[in-house]
Amino acid sequence: MATRLEKDTLGTVEVPAEAYYGAQTARAAANFHISGLRPHPALVWGTLVIKKCAAKANMATGRLDEKIGAAIVQAAEESLAGKFAGHFVVDPFQAGAGTSHNMNVNEVLANRANELLGGALGAYDRVHPNDHVNMAQSTNDVFPTAMRLSALHMLFLLHQELETLCDALHAKGTEFDRILKSGRTHLQDAVPIRLGQEFEAYAAAMEKNLAGLERCRPNLCELGLGGTAVGTGLNAEARYIDLVIEEIGRETSLPVYRAANMVETTQNMDPFVTLSSALKGLAINLVRIANDLRLLSSGPRTGFNEINLPALQPGSSIMPGKVNPVMAEVTDMVAFQVIGADTTVTLAAQAGQLELNVMMPVIAFNILFSMEIIRNSVKQFTESCIKGITANETRCNSNLEASVGLATVLAPYVGYAAAAEVAKESMQSGQSIKEIIIARKILSPEKLAEILDPYPLTNPGVPGERQ
Repeated sequence: MATRLEKDTLGTVEVPAEAYYGAQTARAAANFHISGLRPHPALVWGTLVIKKCAAKANMATGRLDEKIGAAIVQAAEESLAGKFAGHFVVDPFQAGAGTSHNMNVNEVLANRANELLGGALGAYDRVHPNDHVNMAQSTNDVFPTAMRLSALHMLFLLHQELETLCDALHAKGTEFDRILKSGRTHLQDAVPIRLGQEFEAYAAAMEKNLAGLERCRPNLCELGLGGTAVGTGLNAEARYIDLVIEEIGRETSLPVYRAANMVETTQNMDPFVTLSSALKGLAINLVRIANDLRLLSSGPRTGFNEINLPALQPGSSIMPGKVNPVMAEVTDMVAFQVIGADTTVTLAAQAGQLELNVMMPVIAFNILFSMEIIRNSVKQFTESCIKGITANETRCNSNLEASVGLATVLAPYVGYAAAAEVAKESMQSGQSIKEIIIARKILSPEKLAEILDPYPLTNPGVPGERQ
């Protein structure tokens, strides 16, 4: 591979001849063979937005030459359009604080801006990555700001998929509203419930998780850009700080605002701890719902078999005809990963020292990776599982008929002890609660039918009595 020689503060470095990155990126690429991954596209996007807006703000203050600034802006716009996506190469697991990532973006934009002004790659005689692209900035204010912008971007995408999931669960709640079935607590027979009520409860849980994620948004919009190295704003004019925040707001349409205390935003990773915790809460509920669906669809002959999940692929290499609940299974696996990532974010956030948390790269990786996979998982879960669920009403009815939980209906009429005797007899004889009630003439068939009407039986009140 053809190379060019570049010089940095440590000496000369070989850089691929056609690369738009430079010496510091080449060193990072050589030093950090860790995951084999590239930076998350949302983090690259957030960093490019900052560089574009910083160039505009620095031109507005008169500090950055208009010709150089315009070239940086154009280079950023081309990069935002994806033109140089292959040149952002630093592993997410890298030097502390994200310096390598920041310099990767600085070098790509400097080289492209030089090229636009007639210069050669690697020359930096017209546009320098530190002096011009990184003007009035430090990695220590750029990287946490890029983290915030990228998290807000991913939050928007996740929000859309969660709304679609909530709608799909509500639709199933309506579709299954008249289907009465046995409720279960401790995995034992309990009082009746409507299948639609179970799905409406799932929708309500997802809506609460969605609201929890939305509550993370205001703190993510608080930007410490302009704080530079330790949050004091050294080498960044006060006017620049206001201008660059305004520019980011215009560029992204996000309600960003200047941090009240930029030292605090440089030190503190609380917004990401809160976001990670909200993602964990979402993951936990997704596991719970997915596991319920696996259980309710179990069988088909030897399990609950009260609902049918869409058949997506053969389930066994040895057992013909077997079909597994694959979308519920993959939802679980993704959720486990997100829950584990929250532990990493927690540990990294508390590892900050004095004026800087140098563990930001691993926080960014875990937050963005979690949001990416849980968003994709929710989309697939909705489209390939939830929307295609059907109810096995016959099985719901037969399970309800056999349930000893129906004895609870008797309690207001005969008392707890007598109702318990009926349940005990049902367990010993194999007769259903209904059969025993009618045989003992505890209630007439007509009264029993009135009591077992789905809505009075599954809403507050005493079944069979006027409310």
